[in-house]
Amino acid sequence: MVILAINPGGGSTKVAVFRNKQQLLSENIVHPPAQLSRYKMVLDQYQLRKEAVLQAIAQLDIRVPRKTGSSGREGRSQAAAARAATGGLKLDAIVSRGGPLQPMAGGVYRVTVRVVSDIRRGRVQTLHPSLLGPIVSYELAEDLGVPAYFVDPESTDEFWDVARVSGLKGIERRSLSHALSCRTVAKATARKLKRPYEKCNFVVVHLGTGFTVAAHVKGRQVDASNANTEGPLSPQRAGTLPSPALVRLCFSGRYSEGEVLDLLQRKGGLYSYFGTDDVPAIETLVAKRNRQASLVYEAMLYQIAKEIGAQVAVCRGSVDAIILTGGLTQSRRLVTSLKKWIGGLCSRIYVYPGEEEMAALNERMLAVLNGTEKPRDYEQAIAVR
Repeated sequence: MVILAINPGGGSTKVAVFRNKQQLLSENIVHPPAQLSRYKMVLDQYQLRKEAVLQAIAQLDIRVPRKTGSSGREGRSQAAAARAATGGLKLDAIVSRGGPLQPMAGGVYRVTVRVVSDIRRGRVQTLHPSLLGPIVSYELAEDLGVPAYFVDPESTDEFWDVARVSGLKGIERRSLSHALSCRTVAKATARKLKRPYEKCNFVVVHLGTGFTVAAHVKGRQVDASNANTEGPLSPQRAGTLPSPALVRLCFSGRYSEGEVLDLLQRKGGLYSYFGTDDVPAIETLVAKRNRQASLVYEAMLYQIAKEIGAQVAVCRGSVDAIILTGGLTQSRRLVTSLKKWIGGLCSRIYVYPGEEEMAALNERMLAVLNGTEKPRDYEQAIAVR
């Protein structure tokens, strides 16, 4: 089985091709801020992200036939014929990261016309480049005559009802997280412990441009911080803020609604203090004993540790392991410093440096193609929410 995996992120597009479990291609196409700033809306980046994927897979002679104007069965037949005529590596399926869609249970879902329509019409919880994954994969899949799927979207919702309650009637906490990354390392840790994932309790921490700190109880992600609205400050997100000060900022007349959201979700956190979200650069300042950098960097670790402690409480204090993953865990300074804060919470702390998402996308897609995992139905999943 040959599978194309696509993972659009905040500042890059990751592309990988696998033959069964063998990785044939791995590309991380970086999109500099100056390039992305030309696009007013996230979905406007569609052609940029698609071209990045096409250029990457061209290395393996995977050629996407040009559209002929036909649609339906005739169009798919022409696509298959064109693919056969051009030769090159033949794909069996395309799989992508899902994005912050409508709330649904975790799983593997077929990308349908309804999925693409919901994204394009704004029937999603928030806008994020990961939403481009299903759109790009669907169009490429149609051109190539293969199925497209997405896995464990950011909107994966397995919360306990008690976890949804906020402190104000009419406002609920939403389940938006790095669900794919968190579940991948949680299952890997369960295998290390030689225990079923469904019988383990974990606190899983994804540290990237945004953070997720989640409680996995007996195979469900029952609570998690939402990087866009709460939790620790991160490279781009402000995290939890004092609400009266935030209200005064909103009504100061200095910002529009969109500008406030931009401050909280893209220009908050470390960026707001230093004008950059480049953590290695900030760590260089810390190493030089820059007072401001040292204080804010330590505050970030402190807030991560507090959130981990809160999720340990969600597990009622019974935690089999604390798990750290995401791009920032490649920093020895960060991991060592964080362990000093959380070492007393659990004797087992596992670190998966970087991200395991591409291999996870392939693994879950293989499971569907081999019949060991049943794909879920998107329309049914959102209908029950």
